[in-house]
Amino acid sequence: MTSDGTIARLVSELLKELGEDAKREGLERTPDRVEKALRYLTSGYDKDPREVLNDALFVEEYDEMVVVKDIDVFSLCEHHLLPFIGKCHVAYMPRRKIVGLSKIPRLVDMYARRLQVQERLTTQVAGTLNDVLQPRGVAVVIEAIHLCMLMRGVEKQNSKAVTSAMLGAFRDRPETRAEFMDLIKAGRGLQI
Repeated sequence: MTSDGTIARLVSELLKELGEDAKREGLERTPDRVEKALRYLTSGYDKDPREVLNDALFVEEYDEMVVVKDIDVFSLCEHHLLPFIGKCHVAYMPRRKIVGLSKIPRLVDMYARRLQVQERLTTQVAGTLNDVLQPRGVAVVIEAIHLCMLMRGVEKQNSKAVTSAMLGAFRDRPETRAEFMDLIKAGRGLQI
C-alpha cells in the first residue's frame, strides 16, 4: 500500500479531538510518523501465506519433530489498537515435506502484522502450516503480554496470555504434545 496521507490527516484530527495542537513542535510530524508505523505494523495484509512458504518447501525423509521456538511476536490488538508482545513456539511433524526454518518466523510475522487477537494469530499459523505442509501434526503456542491489560482496564502488570493450537499428532497423542511442551519449556542451551 502506498501512502496518500489519509491516515496522517485522520491522526491530525484525532490529536485535535484529544485536545492537542497538532501543529505544535513536538507533534507536527507525528501524523506522518503514525501513518508510517501503522502501515508497517499492518503490512501483513499485503502478503500471501502460501507465497511466504512455497519457495522453501523440500521433500525430505525426516519424520521427527521440528521445533522453532522463542520467535518474537509483535502485533496490534484489534480491540484497542495497542500492542501485544511475546514469544511464539511452532512445531510440526513432517510427512515428506519440510519447510526452510526461516520461513516459520516469516509466517508468524506476516500474520502478526495485521490487526489481531492472539487466539486467531495462533490458529492462523497452525492452519497455514497444516494446509501447506500436510504434516502428521502441527503445534503452535503463543505467550504474550497485552498492553491493553497492562495500561488500562484491569491494569494487571504480570498477566500473560497463553494460547495454543494442536493439530494431528499433537492433538491425538498426549506423549507428542508433552514432548513439544517440554522442549519449549527447556532453558536456552545455545547462546550466540
